This record gives sequence, structure tokens and C-alpha cells, in this order.
Amino acid sequence: MTLKPWREVAVPHSDVLKGTFQQAEFAADLSRVHDKTAAAEYQDAALFFQRTFITEGMRLLLDSVVKRLAGKGGDPVIQLQTAFGGGKTHTMLAVYHLAKGTVPASSLQGVPAILESAGIVDLQPARLVVLDGIRQSPNQPAVYDGVAVKTLWGELAWQLGKAEGYDLVRDADQSGTSPGKAVLEQLLSKYAPCVILIDELVAYVRQFEEGKALSGGSFDSNLSFIQALTEALKAVPTAILLASLPESDKEAGSQRGVKALGALAHYFGRVQALWKPVSSSEAFEIVRRRLFTSIGDQLVAEDVCRAFTNLYVANAHDFPHETQEARYHDRLLSAYPIHPEVFDRLYEDWSSLDNFQRTRGVLKLMAKVIHRLWNANNTDLLIMPGSLPLYDADVRNEAIYYLPQGWDPVLEKDIDGERAETTEIERRDPRLGSVQACRRAARAIFLGSAPTNGGQVVRGIELERVVLGVAQPGQQPSLFKDALRRLGDRLQYLNSGNNRFWFDVRANLRREMEDRKRRFQDKEDVFPAIRDRLQRSITTAAFDAVHVFTPSADVPDDWMLRLVVLPADAAFSRSGQSLAIDRATEILKGRGDQPRFKQNRLLFVAADFETVSRLKDQVRSMLAWQSIVSDVRELRLNLDQLQARQAERSLGEAVDTVRRTIREAYKWLLAPAQEARPGKGVSEVRWEHFALNPGAQNFGDELDRVLKENELVINAWAPIHLAGVLRSWFWKPEQSDVGALAVWQQTCHQLYLPRLRDDRVFQNTVAAGAESRDFFGLAQGKDDDGFVGFVFGARTTPVLDGSLLLIDPVASASFANSVRERGPGAPAPSVGGGLDGPPTSAPTSTPGSDAPQPGPSSSKRRFYASTTLDPVLGKKSFNDLYDELVMLFTTKPGVRVSLRVEIEADAGSGVFDDATQRAAKENASVLKFSSAEFEE
Repeated sequence: MTLKPWREVAVPHSDVLKGTFQQAEFAADLSRVHDKTAAAEYQDAALFFQRTFITEGMRLLLDSVVKRLAGKGGDPVIQLQTAFGGGKTHTMLAVYHLAKGTVPASSLQGVPAILESAGIVDLQPARLVVLDGIRQSPNQPAVYDGVAVKTLWGELAWQLGKAEGYDLVRDADQSGTSPGKAVLEQLLSKYAPCVILIDELVAYVRQFEEGKALSGGSFDSNLSFIQALTEALKAVPTAILLASLPESDKEAGSQRGVKALGALAHYFGRVQALWKPVSSSEAFEIVRRRLFTSIGDQLVAEDVCRAFTNLYVANAHDFPHETQEARYHDRLLSAYPIHPEVFDRLYEDWSSLDNFQRTRGVLKLMAKVIHRLWNANNTDLLIMPGSLPLYDADVRNEAIYYLPQGWDPVLEKDIDGERAETTEIERRDPRLGSVQACRRAARAIFLGSAPTNGGQVVRGIELERVVLGVAQPGQQPSLFKDALRRLGDRLQYLNSGNNRFWFDVRANLRREMEDRKRRFQDKEDVFPAIRDRLQRSITTAAFDAVHVFTPSADVPDDWMLRLVVLPADAAFSRSGQSLAIDRATEILKGRGDQPRFKQNRLLFVAADFETVSRLKDQVRSMLAWQSIVSDVRELRLNLDQLQARQAERSLGEAVDTVRRTIREAYKWLLAPAQEARPGKGVSEVRWEHFALNPGAQNFGDELDRVLKENELVINAWAPIHLAGVLRSWFWKPEQSDVGALAVWQQTCHQLYLPRLRDDRVFQNTVAAGAESRDFFGLAQGKDDDGFVGFVFGARTTPVLDGSLLLIDPVASASFANSVRERGPGAPAPSVGGGLDGPPTSAPTSTPGSDAPQPGPSSSKRRFYASTTLDPVLGKKSFNDLYDELVMLFTTKPGVRVSLRVEIEADAGSGVFDDATQRAAKENASVLKFSSAEFEE
């Protein structure tokens, strides 16, 4: 079933369509009607009642009036007290036309039912008195037939009986004193039935200064007149008074106005019946009658309202609770073609504004809205908060007229119009633009939040109510929620918190954050922040050390396996030139100005080129939020509690976003490699790249997985592979043995050799291979008789030092046979198959040292030593070490001595505080340490 838009069902009045309405036409003017100069819709009784919806309060009031005029009871005094624009003057007009009797009551729409209910067949016309406190002047008499009428009671008497009636109060009018209850009772009885309508009485009385008399009397004499009049009315059964008083002190104006309101309310309160004629629940029909001629097809309207009801029921969790009640469907029908949420926001929120008249303000605003929507061929099913054409100058000016200064740029930049950010978002995302999701959501938020202010504890409009103001049948609420998320990221004046949204004339915290983002530079701020988080997140046992954004000169050239994390400005790209490859090559080739020899001990992690810009932007956002939160805590930035909590929450979200984006960015593992064949040379360095899964739970575990699956780092090496390397690169026809330490060192140097985790892996491989006669033999050295400490095909525990030899298996078998042939007196090597004897043990040197095993004393040219010192007694131990060992060499001429100091401190389950880290780095710099780093 195709639902019809509102414009095909409801037709506005001609003045609304033409845009010729004026606020004055909405403002009922009692005096102009009494003088027969009002617009037709107010002057003509039949037309007036045709466009007037008789609310329950008005029905009860009219019932009391007709009973009073017919002498069947009713209230003698009725005070109409509502908020500014609440419809009290309109109600007085209804009484005026009903009592005047110019048009028969049977011709006034809605009146016959009232007369029937009151038991009155025919209502006789009554005399009418209209006292307008704004029109009357307390010091400028009105002249009628040459008679100067000075006071309210003089005006009352003249309107009731002309000169004859005036004669009863002439003396009191001329002297400015109240005529008293008896005279007023005589006057009312003589000209009853009569209706006295007093409008804006406070505006009249507040003009009298205390102790000062004007031609219209004094402050006290006017109060006395009101008291006497209300008492006199009780004695005349067919006389009635209706008076309007403002509801609040603010509407009363000055201090004298407040005092006058209090005094008048006191006197009226003694005899009055208090009526509040317009309730917000009845506003639907009031506005609809004034703005629309009729609903063309009621069944079509019911279909539309049923479709909205079904939408709310099917998506109950997306809409306010009241939409699930059956009576909400009735509200939709009674408000059609305007959505009830429009009325709720205007009557509940906008009516709280000082100068917004509840009925007149709604009529004027909605008349302009309907006029613009009609001319724009709006096809919404209902006129909703999201339908408001705030891009239109007339509608926009009408809306912001009631608001404080500063709203125009908010509407222009954030909410509606060709230059608004909402429009730009919809241009870029057709999914949102197809239903104007961003503009509709922004309009609904504006309508529901603009009247609120920063002093309120709870600000804004709930998410469910925003969706209520925009979603139509056939549309998914989730689309508008997505639009709200986009708006929250982009708009300058939109705020949110506790599931509520509101606009403010002050730029939101996001704008403050955006402004602060520009303070932060890549090298000074952004890269250090990324480095700190990478250092905390990369924890892996696969490497001896991790260097994050470390210059090449500070990456040691030693036997340890090291992971180098490249800075964000050296990102990797699979297409085109990659800065990551250039930077990694620089570190691989050299350590500062010196060449790097142990190139096979380095692997690299680089950021993805496509993600780096987003990462840097998000880090700037995080730093900006950090500065805002810091300024709030240090009282350098004044925010309310809600904004302060929002800043804290935004900082937490920014930190989480940066953490995720770092994982997404640093997704490339780079490994240098070379190809080489014996006798054919070595190829240029080529770079292999391997993707790390950003979604893995732990960065270190993911790194270990990629290393293992691609055999980039070998933790367990089979002897057959070691034997293959030895045959290809080390054993020669003329050289059947090679130093084991030299082989290990070459695996650290050469990129075409396997990359072992550490020397223990190599040592374990050697031990495993020694048990078999298929791979190699071992020896602890050579002398004139052959190999010393020879082992072949037997279990042993080799020591990786300068003396350990790896021997070709053919040569090993030949040497084992030669030993057997020497006889029982020869030294017995450890050989599988019956020969035994432990291998000769040699002194242990530092694994990875370049020194050959010392031979005869005359050939010993170099010395190496390492030890571990007690950190508590380190100072004394180091002095002893220097005196007893170092000075042994420094005192000899021609001996060059070098000392290297390595310090490692582990905080255990704790962490080093900032002061300790700063002091350690500063002291290390002063002491000329080449590198000093903290790691996670």
C-alpha cells in the first residue's frame, strides 16, 4: 500500500499558502473586535467559532457563562490566568461573541451542544463591557459626547448605559475615588444581563505610583474598585466578570506590576473561579483548525498514522516508551498532519522561553513552516521535527527570534542549508543523503534542545526522541543512529552525553579539541606518543631487544637478535617507493657512520603507508583530549560537570582508538634476505614483507606466529641443515674442518644463511648432530697427531668456543679408522661403535667472540673476559676488577684496552616511574653511554 504525503491530504488555509499571515492576525485583540475593526476571522462570530476548537476548559467556561446570563447559577467572577500566549484573550472573544448574540447561537459551531447541556433553549443577548488595560490611559480621559470619562468605573458605566449609566458614578469618576459596592450593584442590576471583560488589568494598575493620584484615580482607589466590583457581582445573578491576569511575576513587568498582580490576585481570589483555558494536549486541534481548512480523506490519514504506529511497535527499543501505548495512535490522528512530537517540543520546551507565546508562537512558527514545505513540494508523510525547513530565512529567523544571540551561525554551519556540514556529509554518503538523515536529525535535535541552557542539570533530547522526530515508515532507525554518530564526529556545536544530544551557541569540546590538534607536531609530539605506546605493546620472547624509532647509531652491532620498529614517517607500501625499505636498509648497512657486520641479527616492523595519516590524526586527537583534561584538572579550563565528564570519556575513547589504530598501522614485518650460490657470488639485498594480523589479541604472539610460520627466526635447527650449510660454504677439498664458532658468527653476518634465535640453538644442533655419523664430527682442536678431543657418532656436550671444530663426516670416519689402526696405546677418540673416552674440554670463551682459541703462549695476542657484578657491591667489585685485571694490561706498553659496560635493570611486576627514567637517561648521556633505553 502506497502512503500519501501530508500535502495530498491536508490543505492549509489560503493565507498560510500565500504566506500573507501576520502575527497580529494570530493575536486576538478584544478592543479591535469591540470597535468593529478586527480581521474577519475574529470579527465575524460564525467564522471565529468555525476556526476555534472548543477545548474542555473553554467548554466548561462557556457553560458557566450561559448559565450565569440565564440566571441559572454560574460563577460571577472568572479569572483567566495562563502563561503568555496561553489563549486567554481568545477565550474572552468566545464569550464576547456568544453573549453579544449578533449571530444566533445555533449558527456558532460547537455552541448548541453547550446550551443543550446547560438546559438553555434560547440565550438572550447581553450588554458587553470591554476594559482594555493597555488601551485605557490612567491620566488621559476618554471623551464621549462631550463627557470626559476618567476612570475604569466611569468607562464601565458609560459602556453599560451611556450618559444615564455614567450619571450613577459621575462624582466618583471625577474625584478618582471608588464608587463603592452599593453604587456598582445598582449599576449592574439596572443593565443586566451583562458581561464585563477586563484584559491586561495589571498593565493598567501598575502605572499608578503609590501616594500619587492621576485623573484615573490612584493605585489604592483602583484596587478598591476591583474589590467592590467583585462583591457587587455576587448580588446580581445575571452579571458576570471575566478578567485576565498574567501567570508569572516576569509577565507582570516592574515591581509595581508585581505588587499590582499580587493585590489583584488576592481580591479576585475571594470570589473568583480560576480557569486555564488551553492545555497542551488540546493544542493539536487548535493549531490544525487555524492552519488547515480540512482533512481531505480521513481514511488515508488513518492509514498513515497506523503505519507510524506499526513502525514504533516493530522497533520498540528505538523509540520512547509512550509510542508503545494505544493512545499514541490516537494522538497521531488528532494531530495529523503534524506529528505530535512537534507539539510536545513547542509546548513543553519552547513555551518555557520568556517571549514565546504558547498558542500564538506555535501558530506563527508553524504557519511559516507549512508555507515553505508546501512550496518546496515536501513529500513527508507527516510534518515532523526533522521536516522543519530551517534552511529557509523566514523559518530560521522566526525560530531564533525567541532564542538568545548566537544561534544563526549554529544553524548555518551545523544544521541546515547548502553550506551546512550536515549537507556536506550527505553529499559524500548517498546512503544518508537519500533520506536527508543528517539534516533531519540535526533539525530534530535543534527543536528539542535549543530552548535549554547551560544552567540546566539535564540538557538536550534523548536519542530515542531524536529518532522519533525523523524516522518514517519504510525507513530503518539504525540509519539515523548512524547519521548521529557521523554528526558527533563532525559538527562544531553539537554536544552529547548520557544518551542525549543538544546544540549550543558555544563550540563544543570537539571544536576545542580540533583547535588544539593543530598545536601538535609530528616529530616533537606525535611520534613520541606512538613510540611510547609501541614500547608498551610489543612484548615478545622472540627477540633479545626491541628498538622503537631508534637511530641506526643506537642499534648495537652484536650477536643479539634485535627487532627494529621504524618510525611512522618511514612507512611501508607494497606499491611504489617505500620509505620503510630505505630506512631499514640504512640501519642494516651501518651503525651510524660505521659499517654494520652482523646484519642477519636484525628484523624490522613498519607502519602501513595507507594508515599512517589516520594514525597521526588520531594521536593528535588523543593529545588534544589529554591537554583538555589536564587543563580541567588544573583549573585552567572552565567546564561544567557534564562537559568535564565528556572530556574524560572522550579521552578514554581516543586512547582506545589510538591503540587499535597502532595495531592496524604497524602490520608489516620486513626481513632482509640474499641469494647466494657457491662460486657465483651473492645477490643484492632483497626485502621480504609479511603481514601481521591487526586483530590478533597480542602483538607479541602474532609476531612469534609469523616468525615461526615463515622460518624467519629458527628456534630449533636440524643437524642435516647444518651439515648442508657446512658442505656448501665451509668445508673445502683442502679443508675438511671448520671452527664451530666461526660458523655461528657467519650465520649472524650473512643474510643468505639461516637466522638462528641465538647461539644455544646452534649449540643444540651441534650436540644433536654429534650423535650421528651422518653429519659431522667434533674436535676440540688439532695437533701434529690430528684432532684433539675427537667425537664422532657419540653423545657429547660441546662447548661453543674458539677451539671447537666441525669435521666433514668422511674425514671424521677416516680419522676414526686411523686411530683404531694405531693400536691400544694411542689416544682413544669418542667414536660410536666401541671407542670411548670423553672429549677434551677446553676453556670456555664468550659465545660470539671473534677471538681464536689460544695456541702456544707465544701466539697469544688478544684477551677477552666477562663477568657479572653484584649490583649492591658493584662499586667495590668494579674497583677490584680494575686494579687486579684492567691495570695488568694498561701498564704494558703498546697494549690497547677497551672496556664495555652493560647494565640491565628489571622492575619485576612494577614499572619505573617518570623521574627514574628521566634521571637514568640524563645520567647516561652525561656519562657518554652510546645507548640507554627503557623497554616494556
